[in-house]
Amino acid sequence: MRFKYPAARRDESKVDDYHGHKISDPYSWLEDPDGAETITFVEEQNKLTMPYLEQCSVRHQYHQRLTELYNYPKYSCPEKRGMRYFYSHNQGLQNQDVLYAQDSLDGPATVFFDPNKLSEDGTVALMMGQLSEDLEYFAYGLSSGGSDWVTIHFMKADDLTTLPDVLERVKFSCLAWTYDAKGVFYNSYPRQEGRTDGTETTGNVNQKLYYHFIGTKQSDDILVAEFPENPNWKGYVTISDQGRYAVLSITEGVAPVNQLWYCDLQQLPDGITGLLPWVKLVDNFEALHSYVTNEGSVFTFRSNLDAPRYCLINMDIQKPDRQHWTTLIPQHDKDVLSAASCVNQHYLLVNYLHDVRDILQLYELSTGQLVRNLPLDVGTVSGVSCKKKHSDFFYKFASYTTPGIIYHCDLSESNPEPRVFREVEVKGIKQEDYQTSQVFYSSKDGTKIPMFLVHAKGLKKDGSHPVFLYGYGGFAESTQPHYIVPYLLYVRHLGGILAVANIRGGGEYGITWHKAGSLGNKQNSFDDFQSAAEYLIQENYTTSARIAINGASNGGLLVAACVNQRPDLYGCAVAEVGVMDMLKFHKFTIGHAWTTDYGCSDDPEQFKWLIKYSPLHNLPAPPYHGPPASYPAILLLTADHDDRVVPLHTLKYCAALQYGVGSSPLQRQPLMVRVDTRSGHGAGKPTAKAILEYTHIFSFIAETLGLSWKD
Repeated sequence: MRFKYPAARRDESKVDDYHGHKISDPYSWLEDPDGAETITFVEEQNKLTMPYLEQCSVRHQYHQRLTELYNYPKYSCPEKRGMRYFYSHNQGLQNQDVLYAQDSLDGPATVFFDPNKLSEDGTVALMMGQLSEDLEYFAYGLSSGGSDWVTIHFMKADDLTTLPDVLERVKFSCLAWTYDAKGVFYNSYPRQEGRTDGTETTGNVNQKLYYHFIGTKQSDDILVAEFPENPNWKGYVTISDQGRYAVLSITEGVAPVNQLWYCDLQQLPDGITGLLPWVKLVDNFEALHSYVTNEGSVFTFRSNLDAPRYCLINMDIQKPDRQHWTTLIPQHDKDVLSAASCVNQHYLLVNYLHDVRDILQLYELSTGQLVRNLPLDVGTVSGVSCKKKHSDFFYKFASYTTPGIIYHCDLSESNPEPRVFREVEVKGIKQEDYQTSQVFYSSKDGTKIPMFLVHAKGLKKDGSHPVFLYGYGGFAESTQPHYIVPYLLYVRHLGGILAVANIRGGGEYGITWHKAGSLGNKQNSFDDFQSAAEYLIQENYTTSARIAINGASNGGLLVAACVNQRPDLYGCAVAEVGVMDMLKFHKFTIGHAWTTDYGCSDDPEQFKWLIKYSPLHNLPAPPYHGPPASYPAILLLTADHDDRVVPLHTLKYCAALQYGVGSSPLQRQPLMVRVDTRSGHGAGKPTAKAILEYTHIFSFIAETLGLSWKD
């Protein structure tokens, strides 16, 4: 059927000059979230989209079944503080996880903090929380409506009394108590004109680091670090084991590099009274160094210095010159050292990533020698809880078919073995009904790319199966196996295959893998994703008309760019909160931080990279005749409180898509956008909203690929 899309005014006079290249921007008016035209555009789009999504044939069954199967208990690893344990728990359908406390692992648990009581619709979320070392206080950050803006509150940990202290204008912040529990380090942005509720587009620059004393006003907080000559820098504090040092990690974007400063808090005769006397241990952005632990003046860092797959190094801050640095655990010849923590004084819990599956091992802190492997199936360590001063630790395992197993191990025992502490089962989903495999396919340049496939056992490769192909490929983030009920419903009730392609740009094989899919190499990410679809067709799993592709944020960019480059390769595309305007992304909120991954149109050479694939700028103009004759069905998703990737990206792309492709008489598949309210980039989303969003996504896929419900 043909769809009549809302008319969107084109301002043909709006033309920008990029190094002599005249680039039209006819929908720039959609950059104003408060403009009357923007508000009308969103309303008209939702009037088209929402009735369509609600009438999809499998919508009711999918929503009902998803609600049933989402209703399973979810737990985090217990975190030991003093002699008490704290963990988050969701009974199943609660909008937000609840924080519980217990005096012993087998004792009764009581509610410590319940965010569900803060809003009727569940849109106030607990985004960060830190207990002081000896359990005097709990500092916690709340976000409203999905925004990245956080307000920090405080309460007493013993009687749960709320304190009057409130910290505002907090975003992308650390939250670190000094061991004396007198106060916390946190980050705040200067006051700005207009709103700071997550609906604005103003750039986030000049972040500062403060120290807040309990019982004082925010206006009295102590400025301890600022970078006026480098407005894009952000500085996060970690307090060292035993609490003597404040370790400051300074970043200027999202690249895995940082500067490393520290302050000896014991050497402050009057305590924290102003800008701290920071000592610069690393004063360049050559590599990333992440604090693990320290023995006196000898600090252990996870580092990628001359080690793209990471290693552990020791630095003696009394001998800071690089020639005195030593390697504790060298870089592995293939696997990525993805995390390390100290436990029981003398041991390191080290996580390696081997072909996108986690390996967990115990090492000696003093020598870096391997002690033992810890039992782990094929999947992901989705949580670790340990402290240097405690002998026991917890780790949580998950996979595409395993919702969560939490293990507990106490190294003070004579023969310590991890035991299952808590295992979750989902009634109605049998793990043995599914098969997970990993394949390696060739990309356009011959590079081997790993991909996980999840499908029903005994699946026949007859080319008939619908595929849900997911990708991300950016910011050195690894896409590892996780338990996601909506995906399993697609496999079980829509006869589908889940395919997750671990494309370049991510961190699956370290810094080299990341660099191969970023900046001037970004096209490799798109080639890898397109090659995944081609592999699934060549191997007779499916056909192009039965492939649905999906990604969010950087993955939304991936989906839109791939549709523009190969509209013939997919039957459906779902792009969530995508970065669509690659020429202007750096101008809004925190977009400037992403230039380390994408480049910036202000640079003439980097402009040439970006204009080649920017989704907004590579859509066809009318009259569109192909090839192919039409675009796949497209569902775009954004939200009014997304202040990470602001909605204007999706709105401008939607207007241009409907104008260029939607006007074609041959375009029968829908080109739609879903704009959610009281919602943001994704973090803290209430369960009810998440269930509805997944329902709309998979109902749209089923409707446009012609899939029917299978009981």
